Amino acid sequence: MEKKLIIDETGARYLMSGQVWCYANNVLEVQGNPENGDITALCTKEGNLIGYGFYSAVNHIRARILSRNAQTVPDAGFFRERIKKAVAYRKTITGENFSNCRLIFGESDGLPGWVVDRYNDVLVSQISTAGIEKRKEELYGFLVELLKETGEESFCIYERNEILARAKEGLPSYKGFYNDAVHAENTVIRENGIYMNVDFVHGQKTGYFLDQKTNRLITRNYAKGKRVLDAFTHTGGFAMNCAYGGAASVVAADLSKTALEQAKQNARLNHLENVITFVQTDVLRYLDDCKPDTFDMIILDPPAFTKSRRTVDHAYQGYKRINLRAMELLPDGGILATCSCSRYMETELFEKMLEEASAEAGVKLIPLSVTYQNPDHPVLPEIRSTEYLKFLVFRVEKQKD
Repeated sequence: MEKKLIIDETGARYLMSGQVWCYANNVLEVQGNPENGDITALCTKEGNLIGYGFYSAVNHIRARILSRNAQTVPDAGFFRERIKKAVAYRKTITGENFSNCRLIFGESDGLPGWVVDRYNDVLVSQISTAGIEKRKEELYGFLVELLKETGEESFCIYERNEILARAKEGLPSYKGFYNDAVHAENTVIRENGIYMNVDFVHGQKTGYFLDQKTNRLITRNYAKGKRVLDAFTHTGGFAMNCAYGGAASVVAADLSKTALEQAKQNARLNHLENVITFVQTDVLRYLDDCKPDTFDMIILDPPAFTKSRRTVDHAYQGYKRINLRAMELLPDGGILATCSCSRYMETELFEKMLEEASAEAGVKLIPLSVTYQNPDHPVLPEIRSTEYLKFLVFRVEKQKD
């Protein structure tokens, strides 16, 4: 008997309108005894095929759509073609940064629950669905094979599968080199001309925040001759770019001693240690203690203030606090670069917060740039969560009576 999920009218309507997840409450019947991670057909109760997807026996998301074509049953050739398309896209858009980019971005590449970041000869894989986990050996083989076809060198794979999302799929948590590969725990990438040390074993996410690559370059272009504060600097990405772009001085502030040690190492790698001052501090307090006109440009790249809808109101106030203070500190004509990496802090809400903060600070914000995550993290319009990073740059004009 074919493995099928029979979907109710509501679920079918959502799926046919472009939704890529099918929830448990929309499943009327499960046929064919599919196992966790199997590929199943999704059908209406009238028997109309909606598509094929990864089945989850335990997650509230019962299926993740792979194909909507009745003639395209996902097989080995299907997955190889998806990976080939993803790799070709990155090869086209990243240029010299192809050696450090996101190669696979889950649903955005039609490979739900799989993220792969490349750092030179290391591929860092993160799997959050049983469907990908069940096929990972084959998928890893395709990925390495296709990279070599583009003229790239040999690769090892490091798995960062210690994420909480795996528990929802009934998957164990673990990390380590696939097939016991031997490699150092870090590597030095070259991003837009800047050298950055990436600790892909212990660093946050997969070791580095590739999604800010374009945005870091944007701040470089505004930094020349300016006194810059890189708040929440982490390993110094924005600070390096501003210093590299000719900033008069840069203060890089963060609470994490470990992150700042890596940032200092990155400054030495780029011979920028005489331009950047590193400050270990509670950044919120540091902003409160700063005197106005100390900086000409302030970059706010805080960690996500919310990871659920329940705490959005609290996050709103957190973002407002730091942005309001930055507006108060900057001189007339100063530059504010500000962002949110939380998908729950949607763009419209983030802009509303900035409007409130600017009104209270008595300043006018002149938009200079509005961007999102780097293009190697493609956005799907039907999945709002794929558009999670907002990055806005303003000229701050003081209101004069």
